[in-house]
Amino acid sequence: MSEVFATTGTIAAIATAVVPQQGSVGIVRVSGSQAMALAQTLFHAPGRQVWESHQILYGYIRHPQTQQLVDEALLLIMKAPRSYTREDVVEFHCHGGIMAVQQVLQLCLENGARLAQPGEFTLRAFLNGRLDLTQAEGIADLVGARSPQAAQTALAGLQGKLAHPIRQLRANCLDILAEIEARIDFEEDLPPLDDKLIISEIEKIAAEIIRLLATKDKGELLRTGLKVAIVGRPNVGKSSLLNAWSQSDRAIVTDLPGTTRDVVESQLVVGGIPVQVLDTAGIRETTDQVEKIGVERSRRAANAADLVLLTIDASAGWTEGDREIYEQVQHRPLILVINKIDLVEEGESKNIQSQIVRLSEVEVPNLKSKIITAAAQNQGIDTLEAAILEIVKSGKVQAADMDLAINQRQAAALTQAKISLEQVQATIAQQLPLDFWTIDLRGAIQALGEITGEEVTESVLDKIFSKFCIGK
Repeated sequence: MSEVFATTGTIAAIATAVVPQQGSVGIVRVSGSQAMALAQTLFHAPGRQVWESHQILYGYIRHPQTQQLVDEALLLIMKAPRSYTREDVVEFHCHGGIMAVQQVLQLCLENGARLAQPGEFTLRAFLNGRLDLTQAEGIADLVGARSPQAAQTALAGLQGKLAHPIRQLRANCLDILAEIEARIDFEEDLPPLDDKLIISEIEKIAAEIIRLLATKDKGELLRTGLKVAIVGRPNVGKSSLLNAWSQSDRAIVTDLPGTTRDVVESQLVVGGIPVQVLDTAGIRETTDQVEKIGVERSRRAANAADLVLLTIDASAGWTEGDREIYEQVQHRPLILVINKIDLVEEGESKNIQSQIVRLSEVEVPNLKSKIITAAAQNQGIDTLEAAILEIVKSGKVQAADMDLAINQRQAAALTQAKISLEQVQATIAQQLPLDFWTIDLRGAIQALGEITGEEVTESVLDKIFSKFCIGK
């Protein structure tokens, strides 16, 4: 392994989030051949408690030289191979906060352990055969999940629901390779190779790869979330829309235009999908230097958003200012939000809606949906969420099995496997010798093996596990 992951010796790290003056429990995790000896050096268990695997002991952590009491704690023992890393693992369950866990960690480092690298516990679990790479990545996704659906997808990966079809595809490729190589080595002793059957098997494998690749967009959506920017002229109700949607008072709402001077962010979950909502400053020409900065930030937020909610004032209808803002965001997917409908007479409301319908058919060709809201009255939020989910579902992100979603690394490997199989098919069509068939077939096998870790390089491991937190 590289210097980033020198997976030898006994390692220690804080395994829980440390928040000053908060949290009831803090855990220091130790893994390696000296874990038990270190625990026996630091931990005093009164009475006749038995130091056996998968037992929890109660006692005190003391400095081994001065015998100064450091903390009253619990000790969890997990002996190899029945542990997360398949090494001896002990965990000191200390009082929460900063001081106790920091002092215990320091004692571990002073008595033979070294500080774990990011992701090193999980790396050891992989290297010791407890996890494959898809399961390791599932753990990282579970820790970082921002919605229940994202957590369920991560759990599916952790349970091997991605690894199983990948291994089956690789096994099928290996079977085909064995058939071809057998004809190369023992051509006179075996019947001729059935080219049509080989092509049929390769097509089946490629079709399954394409099915798995279709889950990439959904996986990215679940992991990173959907970025939605609320844009519009000043005082059209953007901040009221954010507050009604998030059920909070994140944004200041007044009758004065230009109240919002900067981008205000709120994190929501819509239909199991994490959504980052950005309430932007009203876009208009202004001489106020502070507001001008806010307007420029609003433009940047809109250009970086996955979806733009172009909000207009129903009582004013479609104005020249609305048109100018539309021209700045027209390259992004749009939902037209007709807000403040509660301030419009019923008959006038229908006229405004008719006007906007005609407008959207002519001037706003990329409009995905149009909805009517009265944000100040908490009306129309359900319709807005339904419109957003409909846009999501209209793309590829919902086309595949919701229990499965590949990440960018896995998609790249699958794409390489698909290209290799296409090259095999081209080689067969050109009636080249069997030796040429095996070259790209081995490329597909290697690419599929990189996904689960059956064939993997140090650089790939470094890239994957360096993204983990220390202690996991």
